[in-house]
Amino acid sequence: MKDHSVELLTEPGQQEQIADLVRRLLTALGEDPRREGLRLTPRRVEKALRFLTSGYEKDPDRVINAAYYDIPYDEMVIVKDIEVFSLCEHHLLPFFGHCHIAYIPNQKVVGLSKLPRLVNLYARRLQLQERLTNQIAQTIWQKLEPQGVGVIVEARHFCMMMRGVEKRSSVAVTSSMLGCFRDNPQTRHEFLSLIHSEKKR
Repeated sequence: MKDHSVELLTEPGQQEQIADLVRRLLTALGEDPRREGLRLTPRRVEKALRFLTSGYEKDPDRVINAAYYDIPYDEMVIVKDIEVFSLCEHHLLPFFGHCHIAYIPNQKVVGLSKLPRLVNLYARRLQLQERLTNQIAQTIWQKLEPQGVGVIVEARHFCMMMRGVEKRSSVAVTSSMLGCFRDNPQTRHEFLSLIHSEKKR
């Protein structure tokens, strides 16, 4: 799995460099970064961007390896409606929605809280929704070696809502199905039925 992470700027001088770039950007947009409302904006933006891209500094191996257990369980495990907030790498605008994860163990299960942590790790990078979906699925597939993995992400993109086509109700849906979720239509159908069951009520 190709990792698109980059080395983050972490030194105080480099943090100031980011803030200075924001000041220059504000000036290029026709604003005055020295006026009261914008005076602290460059540092706020620098801190916000560092938080929103903090996933580059985290290791998915440590997230998963810290809490998986050998248990003889072979039924589907689902964690659905995991909130997702990320930044689209094309326009640096947010996209947000929900992620649904299912896997069928092969003697290994992972602590349930680790799956939302894994989602956050990859979401807090500059992303494409398609890549985000694949990265989550591939990591679970490689680390747990389950019978199958299914990941679905449903998200709204501000680059479509605020600009371009300006379609505020559009939802992008991406999926990654591995193992029995790809090969067995019945398994895939069970996953889809379970994650959408409450929405039909």
